[in-house]
Amino acid sequence: MPMESYVIRPIAHIRTDLKEKFGVPRQAGIVEALEGRIVFEPEYRREEALRGIEGFSHIWLIWQFSKALREEWSPTVRPPRLGGNVRMGVFATRSPFRPNALGLSCVRLLGVETDPELGAVLRVAGADLVDGTPIFDIKPYVPYADCRPEAASGFAPDPGATLSVVYAPGTQERIPPEKRPALTGVLSNDPRPRYQEDAKRVYGLDFAGKNVKFTVDGEILTVIEVE
Repeated sequence: MPMESYVIRPIAHIRTDLKEKFGVPRQAGIVEALEGRIVFEPEYRREEALRGIEGFSHIWLIWQFSKALREEWSPTVRPPRLGGNVRMGVFATRSPFRPNALGLSCVRLLGVETDPELGAVLRVAGADLVDGTPIFDIKPYVPYADCRPEAASGFAPDPGATLSVVYAPGTQERIPPEKRPALTGVLSNDPRPRYQEDAKRVYGLDFAGKNVKFTVDGEILTVIEVE
């Protein structure tokens, strides 16, 4: 049979404090303090399209790994969870390097706001998306259908170890108070590639318009500068 092709267009884009892939939580819901705004494209700014959504506490986002697009795909990838040294089947992972580069995230719906210029905007928490990520569809999360407590988690049985975050004197004050819990949450989940363990290496994270520089020594992450 000839290969079929389809064209899908973004219905919205999400706005978050993370401008780059580095630092984005590896899964949705890990950093609940990280908020975002879903802004619809003009043709989809229809209030009636969201009628009833306030009754759901969580929603599914179907989106594109827009920062990881490739013309070719590989049947195997190296999950960070396994240290980047073991190859697994792409369909057995959540790697962004997929044939269609589609992502699926369950996020908390904080509310629906009406913006005079942007129309209805969804406020969400716990998103694992880069700022500007295109969203193709939104569906309500239904616990009795979507939750499977008995499900096995394969090679990713838990979120992984977290780091203790320490701020050098004067650095925390450079972050707006309302942004600090989200930043601390992002850092505590260790944004580094799993194979990097150089205690002297300085990393830079673009967060909420700030360049947050930090080092990691063992289980301690220290913010050394905020530009």
